[in-house]
Amino acid sequence: MVWIVAILILSVIFIFASVPRMYAQGNDQDSKKYTSVIQNVFDFIQKRYVEDVDPKILYEGAMSGMFKALGDPYTAFLPESEMSDLNDTTHGNFGGVGLYITKPTAARPDGRPPYVEVASPMEDTPGWRAGINPGDLIVEINDESTDALSMDEVLNRLRGTPGVEVKLLIRRGEKLEFPITLTRAIIEVPTVKHDMIGSIGYLKLLTFTPMSVDRTKEALDDLKGKNYTSFILDLRNNYGGLLTSAVGISDLFLEGGVVVSTKSRISSENQVFTARRSTVVPSNIPIIVLINRGSASASEIVAGALKDRGRAFLVGEKSYGKGSVQQVYPLEQSGFRITTARYYTPSDVNIDKIGIPPDREVLFPEFSDDEAEKLNGLITDNRIPAFVEANPNANSEAVNAFARELNSEYKIDLSLLRRLIRNEQNRTAIAPVYDLEYDVQLQEAVNILKNGNYGQLMQTTKTLRELQNEAVLEDDTALAS
Repeated sequence: MVWIVAILILSVIFIFASVPRMYAQGNDQDSKKYTSVIQNVFDFIQKRYVEDVDPKILYEGAMSGMFKALGDPYTAFLPESEMSDLNDTTHGNFGGVGLYITKPTAARPDGRPPYVEVASPMEDTPGWRAGINPGDLIVEINDESTDALSMDEVLNRLRGTPGVEVKLLIRRGEKLEFPITLTRAIIEVPTVKHDMIGSIGYLKLLTFTPMSVDRTKEALDDLKGKNYTSFILDLRNNYGGLLTSAVGISDLFLEGGVVVSTKSRISSENQVFTARRSTVVPSNIPIIVLINRGSASASEIVAGALKDRGRAFLVGEKSYGKGSVQQVYPLEQSGFRITTARYYTPSDVNIDKIGIPPDREVLFPEFSDDEAEKLNGLITDNRIPAFVEANPNANSEAVNAFARELNSEYKIDLSLLRRLIRNEQNRTAIAPVYDLEYDVQLQEAVNILKNGNYGQLMQTTKTLRELQNEAVLEDDTALAS
């Protein structure tokens, strides 16, 4: 009986061990077959097409189609121009309008055309000063609809020679639609802004570049000299950036332990990134992290690490939900960007297409459909820009008086009008590091730190794994009922 059982076990092991080899062999044969077909079609077009064809055009078309077939908005072939732009961005400057965008590869589930969506504007750039917000749709670029354009074609139209105007048609919500003309500028990738809010150290991290960690350390040294007793890390509208920078930023707040892990198809390439034992921000300093729907990728790595490790309390709104890692590979002058892994927070959760929920949700007032129609009239009348241009140094009293005037004419929420006026003021001048008077999310963070209930709130927070398990349990209970 022992021999029979042993033989059966060995037989089962052999069967399971043989399946991957057979599958791999089949894949290899298919790859050779399709590669041969592609080569034959390539040769046939060059020899038989009615006109001469530049091999480079066929090559770039085949490469673009191959990556587009993956259905991943973050994976794409990069022709020479795109590789050049990418290199410019990596070095810190390029000609453009300052918008981080995404674009579906197919029609949206709700049936709407796959227009370009703004993930976040870069601060102090033409797009930001024009008032473009995360979630806005770019319906047209220079009178050309974006639904049929590829991401590369969109970037080619937005980026280019500084000083050249680019006309956009923006759709906000269901009914609000308006034109904006931007003038391209040299976009220098910003990194960090910081200041004190009373005894609270405030640091706004704008993006994750090779210099982000060093600039953050410099800011923390400056805040330390001003004796901060608590800390706010603002990751709102931060589209992300380098994985290594996200790990380095997290390391400033964590004492050892896991920051993030990445998992790919090849198990040997899986990585676990940990923090060092020492920390720059002492462990007894209360920390609040601000996030919103423009917080993506590397921002979510930092927010997820500090939340899962019980190091920070999150305030704002659910983050964007980009939980994948891309790498860029050169091909002579061109190249490609490809998703190679997904990342997981310390509690082993991937937040792709899900996002990170805040511990305390604080939303800015939203306008109704009726207000959207009235806002169209307000924008068309150009009342707010005209007021700011005529009153560049208007104080809070003057702003409130003008907001009441607009409220009586357009019947739009007074707090929304005040915020629109202040946003216009900030766009036409050097933006302040923070705006405590009108920023309700920042106000809530400050209140939590000043009211002394931070410790109690931290005892009620849950890891992303716990939240995910609760969501699954709720879904199962709903199905059972």
